[in-house]
Amino acid sequence: MKLWRWLVLSVLTGASAMSATVQAFSTDDEKNSMEVFEVSRPSVVFVTNQQLARDPYSFDLVTMPRGSGTGFVWDDKGYIVTNFHVVEGARKITITLQDQSNWPATVVGLAPERDIAVLKIDAPAAKLKALPLGDSGDLRVGRKVLAIGNPFGLDATLTTGVVSALGREIESPNQRKITNVIQTDAAINPGNSGGPLLNSEGKLIGVNTMIYSPSGASAGIGFAIPVNTVKEVVPELIAHGRIVRPVLGIAVAPDQWAQQIGIEGVPILRIEPNSPAAEAGLQGAKRNNWGQISLGDVIVAIEDYPVTNDDQLLSALEHYKPGDKVNVSVVREGKLLTRKVRLIAPQ
Repeated sequence: MKLWRWLVLSVLTGASAMSATVQAFSTDDEKNSMEVFEVSRPSVVFVTNQQLARDPYSFDLVTMPRGSGTGFVWDDKGYIVTNFHVVEGARKITITLQDQSNWPATVVGLAPERDIAVLKIDAPAAKLKALPLGDSGDLRVGRKVLAIGNPFGLDATLTTGVVSALGREIESPNQRKITNVIQTDAAINPGNSGGPLLNSEGKLIGVNTMIYSPSGASAGIGFAIPVNTVKEVVPELIAHGRIVRPVLGIAVAPDQWAQQIGIEGVPILRIEPNSPAAEAGLQGAKRNNWGQISLGDVIVAIEDYPVTNDDQLLSALEHYKPGDKVNVSVVREGKLLTRKVRLIAPQ
């Protein structure tokens, strides 16, 4: 009997000691992941999107859940950042903080061309902890990254990985190109969209936006919008509700038309009267006496940014603000010309 008690006591003591040893042991990488998660978790929110739908039996309009995603606290004023596609077409948006409190959100600004949206909730500042901002320009392939989100509607979940590639290009919800995108192998599942991608210091380096997977589940290829882009877009959305892109004062031809006639660049169809383009002497297309269209100037560059289509033209202009003067390179009758044009705000 004494032997049996001794054996039981020995087993229990050994198991307790092993449990204590396992709990005490962790690698530096594990410690870092746990610390970043615990510190950053309060800043991550759950975004619920609801839309109007017609009841098939009563034909009444009712609010129905449409989808969900992730977001994060931008500052203690209540601004929340997420993906545009998470809230697109929403009739009602609810933000759930990590303490499980729910807050109705209003849309402050939308940038479908960057897949970024800014929302606002009236929660107390004490409940709102903003993430520190990093610099995506310092990223290198192989650097550790951590993604926090609400995949499949679950509570805050952590996945880790590395930067797999930089400078990727993806298509935005409105078919514009988003450049300099971060590619990572950290699992980005449905519901992670709009959540933060962090570095090992717990700083925001990107906003998780999509995965590349035929099945819709993570296949080791996820993408995030770099934080340097986010830092440019969010203040504009808060101030203006949209990205304010300066204009030249021209109307351009559709890309399909330019491709059909074999033009590399953006043909100018029309110059607006009294516009900066008119002041700079740019020329649009004209009709001759026989009704045929005579090609005008074809834009091929804005400063050092090459322009081969309308999307590249818009992206180039987004680097500047109204009032800036830029060199616009055009091809006119086979000759390359450069004109300095003063940019203006859109009307």
